[in-house]
Amino acid sequence: MSAETAQAPAATPFERVGGHAAMRAITDRFYDLMDQDPAFAELRAIHAADLSEMREQLPLFLAGWAGGPRDWFEANPGKCMMSAHGGIPITSDTAGQWADAMTRAIAEVEVADREIAEAMADVLGRMAKGMARG
Repeated sequence: MSAETAQAPAATPFERVGGHAAMRAITDRFYDLMDQDPAFAELRAIHAADLSEMREQLPLFLAGWAGGPRDWFEANPGKCMMSAHGGIPITSDTAGQWADAMTRAIAEVEVADREIAEAMADVLGRMAKGMARG
């Protein structure tokens, strides 16, 4: 195969959205919304008072989930979102609030590829709603 016909691998959603900087910005906006907007009060109430650890972990999870570095998955072997949230009482209301907050966060943050960011918001929202247990 010549250099002209060789194709570079397709960019991952992680790369297309803007890498770690975008994941960090989305996470920070998400937790800011959860802390500040009364629409997310029920969601906020089921989280720890200090969100520092989650602010560190969520962008790492999102990076690996979106095809970037898999540091979170390597540090948490065998864990998935369901097992990571097993002890949290996720209702359809709190799952919906999570999905809404993440959708808003993604919409409000500057990303490199808006189309892939919106697709991520859709999939993450469906994933969150699928975790509701009551």
